[in-house]
Amino acid sequence: MSKLKESVSALLAAEPALRPVDMARRLNISEWRVMQCLPANMVCPLAGRHAQTVLEQVAEWGPVTTIIEVSGSVFEVKAPLPRGRIGHGYYNLFGAPGELHGHLKLDAICHIALQSKPHRGKEAHAIVFYNEAGHCIFKIYLGRDDKGTLFPEQVAAFHVLKELQHG
Repeated sequence: MSKLKESVSALLAAEPALRPVDMARRLNISEWRVMQCLPANMVCPLAGRHAQTVLEQVAEWGPVTTIIEVSGSVFEVKAPLPRGRIGHGYYNLFGAPGELHGHLKLDAICHIALQSKPHRGKEAHAIVFYNEAGHCIFKIYLGRDDKGTLFPEQVAAFHVLKELQHG
């Protein structure tokens, strides 16, 4: 792992704006493996068993940006994360019009990364959900106001999630 950490550190030093998913592609590893090699001030790992708790808390935060990236295409929903409920083996999201709808297979979430890494020169924080193979299922970025500033109450709530690491 130390050689891999060195490779990730070298990429980060050479290209600080490089996204973890792009680092993973370059190194031919999973994005989760990259997350495990980032400095502690950039990532706080959580066990996947905390997924429902995290999602329930984020549903209280107001507007966030949920991102699903598939084969190079990026889909975004900028809206509050709807409250979910368990049914038929899924965590079901039924948002209002314009909000996210879907059915999450919670037991497919093996790892969660609380990521704090600047994005396009701005402070950014994301909650990233990974499957068993270490591939990203989806990401939730903290919301911003109309001037592009993170909502301070969301930043504070994001840091509180880190306490789950010890639970």
